[in-house]
Amino acid sequence: MATATYPPPPPYYKLYKDYIQNPNSAPEPPPPIQGTYVLYGANYTTDDVLPTLEEQGVRQLYPKGPNVDFKKELRSLNRELQLHLLELADVLVERPSQYARRVEDISLIFKNLYHLLNSMRPHQARATLIHILELQIQRRKQAVEDIKRRREEAQRLLQEAIGTLDGFTFMDAFARCGGGLVDALNTNIYGNGNQIIVLSRGYGTDQCVLH
Repeated sequence: MATATYPPPPPYYKLYKDYIQNPNSAPEPPPPIQGTYVLYGANYTTDDVLPTLEEQGVRQLYPKGPNVDFKKELRSLNRELQLHLLELADVLVERPSQYARRVEDISLIFKNLYHLLNSMRPHQARATLIHILELQIQRRKQAVEDIKRRREEAQRLLQEAIGTLDGFTFMDAFARCGGGLVDALNTNIYGNGNQIIVLSRGYGTDQCVLH
C-alpha cells in the first residue's frame, strides 16, 4: 500500500486560484474573535483581564475586594500550605485511603496563591516600567553633563588660543620667520588660527607656523 510522504494541501486553497488576477474573487478572512473561545479543550477570552476565582469555579480563601494586603495573604496561605502538607504526610502513613481530600485542599491553596501572584502582575509591570524610565533619565542626565564638560573644556582651549594670538606682535612674527627672509617695510602679516601668514612683495609668499 503506497502512502504519500506529506499530506495533500487543504482543499480550500482552490478558492484562491484566481486571487492574483482578481483579488476580490477570494473570500474575506474571518473576523477576529471577540469574547470567549475554546482552544484544544480549554476556555480562553480575548479580554485582557484576569478572571476571578469565582469565574473559574474555584473557592477564594482570602478576602474579596480591591484593598487586598498581598503580603499578608501570601504569608497566610503559605503557612496554611505547610500545615496541609504535614497533614498529608500523616494521612499517607496512618490513613492512606483518605489522601484525596488533602490533595484537593492543597490544590485549592495553590490556585489561590497563583491567583494572588497573577493579581500583582500589573503592579510589577508598572514598577518595572518606572525603573526603566528612571534609568533612561539618569543616563540622559549623565550624557548632558558630559557634553557640558566637553564644551567647557573646548571653550577653555579656545580662550587660551585667543590669548596667545592676542599677545603676538609684529616683531615676534618677524623674528620667528627670520629677519633675512622678508623685508619688514614691504611685508603684511595676518593671523590665521595658530599660523602667521607672511606676505612679502619682494620674496613672494612664505608661511610661518607658531610653536
